[in-house]
Amino acid sequence: MGDRKIPRLAMAEIPPAVEHRVRLLRQLQPGELLIHEIYRSIQGESTFAGLPCVFVRLAVCDLRCTWCDTPHAFTQGQPLRREQVVRQVLDYHCPLVEITGGEPLLQQEVYPLMRELADAGCTVLLETSGAHDVSAVDSRVHIIMDLKCPDSGECERNYWPNLEVLKPTDQIKFVVASRRDWEWAEQTIREHGLEERFQCLVSPAFGRVTPLEVVTWLLESGLQQVRFQLQLHKYVWEPTTRGV
Repeated sequence: MGDRKIPRLAMAEIPPAVEHRVRLLRQLQPGELLIHEIYRSIQGESTFAGLPCVFVRLAVCDLRCTWCDTPHAFTQGQPLRREQVVRQVLDYHCPLVEITGGEPLLQQEVYPLMRELADAGCTVLLETSGAHDVSAVDSRVHIIMDLKCPDSGECERNYWPNLEVLKPTDQIKFVVASRRDWEWAEQTIREHGLEERFQCLVSPAFGRVTPLEVVTWLLESGLQQVRFQLQLHKYVWEPTTRGV
């Protein structure tokens, strides 16, 4: 399960125009990750929503989505050895762990980190933007991958070959900020047969469209296996609260 070839540092794939966004990662030594925060909360999204979960938020992202709710992770992080991260996670004695960001796949050490957490018996989730190749991710990991809609400002960064390597147990998320976004998401789901291949999730961009609007569009579409979701943590805590 853990024998997939780990790619060279993903920063090599970053477009030159946005390379400055990932320079913080140049300081890392072999075996280190740049960690923004590690904390325990409830899982707010995906089919795992509502369960206690340990979150490992990696710093730095090469995208700048217009509705991003974690811009503080772009430039704030602490280098930690991989074994330190594993130890901190396991100290919570919580079987569900999510690796998130930022963009986790920018850091090469995230691949062995996910493998070691799975080896320790954790159910591991990976939240990724969908702009980077997921083929080297350990097959035991549940990938929750965005496909960026037009109003995110990053639609052109979607890495479409990922659709051929995702597993049936993986999930694809669309964050919808407008009717245009919804129409793009619906067309994408139909063109690629995503509803039959994966669990598809659709979320309203917080403060941009209402949950009722997105639910109405979903019901009107006739799609039967697309799951509407809210970011539960934003309804439990204040939307801007960190570490929840």
